[in-house]
Order: sequence, then C-alpha cells, then structure tokens
Amino acid sequence: MTDTVLDVRNLRVEFPTRRGVLTAVDDISLTIGKGEILGVVGESGAGKSMTGMAILGLLEPPGRIASGEIRLSGDRIDTLTEHQMQSVRGRRIGAIFQDPLTSLNPLFKVGDQLVETIRLHSTLTRTQARTRALDLMREVGIPAVEERIDNYPHQFSGGMRQRIVIALALCAEPELIIADEPTTALDVSIQAQITALLKRLCRDRGTAVMLVTHDMGVIAETADRVAVMYAGRLAELGNVEDVVRRPQHPYTAGLMGSIPSLRKDMHELQMIPGSMPRLGAIPSGCAFNPRCPQAGPKCRRDIPRSDGPGAACWLALTGETA
Repeated sequence: MTDTVLDVRNLRVEFPTRRGVLTAVDDISLTIGKGEILGVVGESGAGKSMTGMAILGLLEPPGRIASGEIRLSGDRIDTLTEHQMQSVRGRRIGAIFQDPLTSLNPLFKVGDQLVETIRLHSTLTRTQARTRALDLMREVGIPAVEERIDNYPHQFSGGMRQRIVIALALCAEPELIIADEPTTALDVSIQAQITALLKRLCRDRGTAVMLVTHDMGVIAETADRVAVMYAGRLAELGNVEDVVRRPQHPYTAGLMGSIPSLRKDMHELQMIPGSMPRLGAIPSGCAFNPRCPQAGPKCRRDIPRSDGPGAACWLALTGETA
C-alpha cells in the first residue's frame, strides 16, 4: 500500500447562492493507497458524498471546486473538462451507490448492461465481453451465472443487485472505487457479505476504495484508515484501530459511543446532542463547538486544523480550549 492512488489536497467545494456562497467541503486533504480502504464517516450533511461527487466530477451546478487539487495516480483530474472526465469515470474510477436500482436499467437484462459497459471501456467483441461479464458475476458471488446473466434487475434480491453494481464498477478494472453508502439499504447479514466482498476485492486486485458511510460500525469492520467529517471539514484522520480505540475528537467519541455493543452492559446508547448545522449557519471556530461538552472560548473563536493524522480539535492539538 505504498503507491498513492488518490491524492486530495485542500479541496474546497462551494455553492454560490443569492444569499451568499455556501461551503460544502472546506479544505479537505486525504490520500488512499493501492489496495487500501479509506472510510469517510459522519452524519448526514457532513460533506462525505459531496467529496466523492467532486472526485467523480459530478457536482450539480452551481456547485464548483473553488480550490485545491485532486490527483489520480499522479494525474490531476479536477481541471479536466466534462468530456475528458467521461474517459476517467468508469475506466479509472468506479462508483457504487446506495440504491442499486439507480445504477441498473430495469428494462435491460443485467448481462446486457455488463456487456455494454465492458465494451465501452475495451476493444473486446460481444462474445468476449459476455465471457468477461460471466467471470465478473462469479467474482462478486452471483450463483448460477449462466442462467442469471439473462435475468432483469427486478429478478435479483437487493444484495444480489448490489453485487451486480459492484461487478459494473469493476468492468474496466479501475484504480479507484468510490462506494457511497453501499450497504445502507441492506440487512445486517447481507451488509456483512458486501463489506467482506469489498475487502477481498481490494486485497486481490489492489483496488483503492473510498467507502462513504454514516455507520462507524461498518468503518470499524471494513476500513484500513478513517476520515471523520463534520460540517464539510475533516474532524479526525487516522488508522481505524487508533481512531476506534482512542478517538481524539469529541465528535468521533460520540460516534463510537452510539454503536451498540454486546461486550458492554449498555442501558442506553450515547447520544450527541443537537444536529449538524446548515451550510448557511456554520458556527464560528470549531463547527462542532455548540454540541461539544468540552468546548471553550478558543473553540468558539478559532478553527482548528490538523496537518496530518490526528484530530482537528484544540484539546487534542494544544491540550487547552481557553
């Protein structure tokens, strides 16, 4: 995992409005190495999906990348035109979204959709592409592929549809996969199967994965490193084991406390008071300070920034919040 596949530096995403400019992603820097899973976690509105959309070049107008750089295996991609990005998406960056039905056309057999995607990114004939599609379906765990390849999406269960979407994402053997809440709509047992599949694909193929989720439990089970986001900013970044066992940011500690555990005698789950601020009403200083029981004057005045692994929290950075 020494080769850097994704390198995001000081990314800022803005949405100009009649009432002013809203900052959805504020100075985010992160990297993902070959064969590594980086979990990006936070509540709804934290900026997780927006970061993924910026990397994919899929920001909805008037959204824009205001500053920063995005590099894929050393190549800068945030300055590419839409036409140029079309050759990057699918071929070099694959995407897996929460609802597989949004990625699958209900009017076409899954085999035809796989074959079409494979041929779009290769010079294979239709027969060769169908053979490749069968191999991909086997790889992601679809049984009886010779029969199922001619089925329509509605003939698959939710978990099997998500496996088909993963196969679609792998068609061009991309360097990076952005998986945005890929297990949220699935039950716990199927969720475990999908996360295990992603881990195996990373190990066997060396594919880098950015796993976007609100579920810290999924991150703890799946990712190698974790980036915790809050109000468009990076709250904490580090190895999963370090962050899970020794969270430095109060927000991360709150997320960990909300995970049910069979090992603890828990009468009730820990709750973080309040809610994520709206983009137009992000408080000064640390955005988490209105919800933080340890916030002091410095937290309400100055924005904490961490230059690398660690927490963007004044208590963690300096030991004081005065």
